[in-house]
Amino acid sequence: MIDVPLSVLDLAPVAAGASAGEALRHTTELARRTDELGYHRFWVAEHHNMPAIASSAPAVLIAHLAAHTSRIRLGSGGVMLPNHAPLVVAEQFGTLDALHPGRIDLGIGRAPGTDQVTALALRRTMEGLSAEKFPQELAALMDFFDEDRSGRIMASPGRGQRPTVWLLGSSGFSAQLAGALGLPFSFAHHFSGQHTLPALTLYRQSFRPSRWLEQPYAMVAVNAVCAETDERAEWLAGPAGLSFLRLRSGRPEPLASPEEAAAYPYTDLEREFVAQRREGQATGSPETVARQLGDLLARTGADELMLTTMVYDIDDRVRSFELIAERVAGGLRR
Repeated sequence: MIDVPLSVLDLAPVAAGASAGEALRHTTELARRTDELGYHRFWVAEHHNMPAIASSAPAVLIAHLAAHTSRIRLGSGGVMLPNHAPLVVAEQFGTLDALHPGRIDLGIGRAPGTDQVTALALRRTMEGLSAEKFPQELAALMDFFDEDRSGRIMASPGRGQRPTVWLLGSSGFSAQLAGALGLPFSFAHHFSGQHTLPALTLYRQSFRPSRWLEQPYAMVAVNAVCAETDERAEWLAGPAGLSFLRLRSGRPEPLASPEEAAAYPYTDLEREFVAQRREGQATGSPETVARQLGDLLARTGADELMLTTMVYDIDDRVRSFELIAERVAGGLRR
């Protein structure tokens, strides 16, 4: 049985033939159900210029989800800081924390979550878009939450608010920075599995206790598709593989149906690409998923797992989280 906290990362996937409004309603439905089941967090991720993803405005979506749930923590997985002025992020998440104290997480990433042209359209200047500027941008953001901050510019709401700040990463850079600052760290194993263990090692080695955290706390995000049988889960997982292939090929599209994904004429190289992305993830029956998640925990020593489930139909998405809660995590309601 999986006995660490389990959480949810959702991208508000837009299925082929559906609208962004439908995608956001489905994300709301999933948040309600995972709240009832006892999942610990529900995060949404910032992406732009991607027709398959409707979570381009995390702060807006988090406010909506918080109003439709009662217990589960809500957060960003993440806000891509290079796209925004730190003051804007501080006031957005200061507002969320003021409205829903003790329930808000601010996960921060240093990638733009889009292409550079779109990132420039968001920021409207090259200043701050470089990854080298990220530590300074992060320091400025966190300073706005300090209740002892002095100066002419104050985040309001923001000053004195306490959303939990996380660093997100898919390589070693953010891992080391999170450790040095004494922040919790979430690693994107779901799309950077080959870097997971080195990054977690760097995080733990570089960790210094802080006013936010006394011991390192690492969460690992993993793709998880659970169904009654291995065959059904593999069928449901097909669209996610095709979506990632299309994204990496520079031609993103709405999420295909399982039938369309199965009929897609993959080349041998494309099949290998999709297979590599599936390595180390969790797809199958509850028994198979329990074994795969258990193996991941044994290898990483993660304090928490965050599951992301990109499937075409909302009923299958909800059912995957129900099966994991009921038959992989011992009922989960905690």
